[in-house]
Amino acid sequence: MTASETTRPATLDATSLRELIDSGRAPRLLDVRTPAEFETSHIPGAYNVPLDLLKEHREELRNHLDEDVVLICRSGARATQAEQALAGVGLPNLKVLNGGMLAWQAANAPIKQGAPRWDLERQVRLVAGSIVLASILGSVFVPGLKWVAGFIGAGLTFAALTNTCAMGMMLSKLPYNRGATCDLDTIVGQLRESTGRPA
Repeated sequence: MTASETTRPATLDATSLRELIDSGRAPRLLDVRTPAEFETSHIPGAYNVPLDLLKEHREELRNHLDEDVVLICRSGARATQAEQALAGVGLPNLKVLNGGMLAWQAANAPIKQGAPRWDLERQVRLVAGSIVLASILGSVFVPGLKWVAGFIGAGLTFAALTNTCAMGMMLSKLPYNRGATCDLDTIVGQLRESTGRPA
């Protein structure tokens, strides 16, 4: 195991984060879910920096994140990946919201609501389940199709063991999951405005 696999990120629970926000000492909140998930509901004051964009442009983003940063996703898995990516470019003071938006909602903390959409994990379950079901039913006529179900099962097992999800990453790129403000220039502009830095 590498050091990044054995080192757990620092976490912050929903109650502590809410206390920081209410006291006026709010850290920078980066929500790494897809734009569709973010638009459905997010913590007021959070910035949407999708995980794939964050990983690809972590060096550029690092220049605009010099204070305390709390990373947010649905349950904590994607935020942990984001923490590893940003820690790899030397960004200090990173924390992951323990339990993600699920914990934030369970704490009855403030949420900005938008049009409801399916979160990425639900989409993965739908697609994976549909492929398995179709391949099993189709294997009545074409016996080899049962191996498609086996392949999906192997992929889901690998995803659980590595805490990554190739299907989720592919689905996150669909137009349904993207938003108009999902580009690096827009995100950097929002980060600059919030710190009063010159453009």
